[in-house]
Amino acid sequence: MTNPASSQTAQLLDKGGQVTFPTGFLWGAATAAYQIEGAATEDGRTPSIWDTFSHTPGRVVQGHTGDVACDHYHRFRDDVKLMAELGLKSYRFSVSWPRVQPGGSGPANQAGLDFYRRLVDDLLDHGIEPWLTLYHWDLPQPLEDAGGWPLRDTAARFADYAELTHAALGDRVRYWTTFNEPWCSAFLGYGSGAHAPGRSDAAASVRAAHHLMLGHGLAVQALRAARPEHDLGITLNLYAVSPQTDTPADADAARRIDGLANRVFLDPILHGAYPADVIEDLREVTDFSHVRDGDLTTISTPLSVLGVNYYSRHVVAAPVEGAQPEPYWRAPSNWPGSEHVRFVTRGVPVTDMDWEIDAPGLVEVLQRVNREYPELPLYITENGSAFVDEVVDGEVDDPDRLAYFDSHLRACHEAIAAGIPLRGYFAWSLMDNFEWSWGYTKRFGMVYVDYDSQLRIPKSSARWYAEVIRRNGLAAQ
Repeated sequence: MTNPASSQTAQLLDKGGQVTFPTGFLWGAATAAYQIEGAATEDGRTPSIWDTFSHTPGRVVQGHTGDVACDHYHRFRDDVKLMAELGLKSYRFSVSWPRVQPGGSGPANQAGLDFYRRLVDDLLDHGIEPWLTLYHWDLPQPLEDAGGWPLRDTAARFADYAELTHAALGDRVRYWTTFNEPWCSAFLGYGSGAHAPGRSDAAASVRAAHHLMLGHGLAVQALRAARPEHDLGITLNLYAVSPQTDTPADADAARRIDGLANRVFLDPILHGAYPADVIEDLREVTDFSHVRDGDLTTISTPLSVLGVNYYSRHVVAAPVEGAQPEPYWRAPSNWPGSEHVRFVTRGVPVTDMDWEIDAPGLVEVLQRVNREYPELPLYITENGSAFVDEVVDGEVDDPDRLAYFDSHLRACHEAIAAGIPLRGYFAWSLMDNFEWSWGYTKRFGMVYVDYDSQLRIPKSSARWYAEVIRRNGLAAQ
């Protein structure tokens, strides 16, 4: 009897040993509105929580803001032309809520919608599939002033905004993502305070997580009612989680982090229930009275795609008395449960963000999602790395980033060969941009951006990626 996985592997390998991807595999790159658009006060756009946060002294490295960023709002046509030159088949971008619906309620700002209409039309004219994310962390400031994501009403406001945006762009955009990384919005925004809006309240962060998922479910219901043929999903940042040792204490630390990093979103969205152990872990900060009858049914409204953002693995152990606090991206202070674990540094290569490079973890994540949850078409909606880049004679050579992409794409291929329904890959990021609380000090882009002149320079990784897309595969190792 033929092994299906072995048979598929053979189909994905050329005779010369080149690794090939399935026909129709969607190759893309991703960005986010506040990180690239600029034009912070133009054409009716009002402040988001990131405008407020970045203008608050001490919140962002060197006082950087997204006021100008990559000036994509004015340069989008050149940026789309660059995407086409790189051969991108799809472009994942986010819509700025305060640009489309100033204040977070009321009628649409047509000038804001017109920008996205022009962008989408230009993408389609260049044969690039638009992949729209409705929310990439830029909550309108008036909604935060009213209570933000810990307030239930914000979920309803999001659904209204989603329906409004979908009505304007649904005739030309097929792929819709509700939220990007709600973990960051909830736990970095309201738990550690490391991200906007900068609040440090563990109970509020748990409520925020729930209301983000509720807003997701309400939006999916509204969009599906309007156009059932559309592909609707959410993007979650997921991690492979490993205990440092096989001791029960380390295993429990891994269970906690897997619960609070992965399952706290995966289970409600795909199973319609919170994990029992996560509820118990969080009893010390909340009684879950914010969860109402019917919420989980709404949250688990069936999806047609699931986006996975993958950057690194978590290796954890039981806490050690007197240990130094970990970086916010791992276990922020006031993040629920962070005091019960210790994150272990293994001495493996890291990126400029100090994130360990672990491509096999991507295979583990994809296998786990496919094994434990209802089968859905999966897309890697973000994967990439920050490194220090320099312009030399008008060019930027970035071999470390190229190697990162290569190893993770080989992991994607391994997952596909094992039968995982992985349908596409979006490199993070198309170009250098405002890296949240790190400002402009970290560069993730395949395209170098000189922030003074706004000159774009494709790095060697961009040229390599263009060749990967052209051949729909990777060279033999």
